[in-house]
Amino acid sequence: MATDKDEGSRAAQLAGISLQYDSFGRLVLIDSNGRRHVGVEPIRAFPLSDAQRGISICNVEGVEVLWIDDLQTMPAASRKMVEEELGRREFMPVIERIVSVSSNADPSRWEVDTDRGRTEFLLKSEDDVRRVGPRGAILLDSAGMRYIVPDTKKLDSASRRVLERYL
Repeated sequence: MATDKDEGSRAAQLAGISLQYDSFGRLVLIDSNGRRHVGVEPIRAFPLSDAQRGISICNVEGVEVLWIDDLQTMPAASRKMVEEELGRREFMPVIERIVSVSSNADPSRWEVDTDRGRTEFLLKSEDDVRRVGPRGAILLDSAGMRYIVPDTKKLDSASRRVLERYL
């Protein structure tokens, strides 16, 4: 259980941080000690039950570098950047059918039908296709966009065969 002292310490920690984008478009956290954490990513701990609370800022290795109890306690400019990054991270079109894959070699161009319409993207390597749970999959394209297949068993057989080669 957090004490008033803990809450005060966290608020002071948040007041001393800043967020900015570097020239490569990566989010950079400068912590209260002046250390730069390049390529950080905000992740919601409770995305559905309390979207404004419980945000972890993780470095490129997935290690948490900052915990935010409540987004409302952040400086406005930093809060806006975190909310924009969360929006980008959580936007995932649902793949309903795989129309084509250019080749089995890396990189490969994928044409898919999603819940948002047909699109194409470049997959840098087969490592960018990951299993999620017993039946799901996430694909990460070369631009950092994520696509989800909630249940591979619900894909048509041709799409399922293509996807299984990568899982």
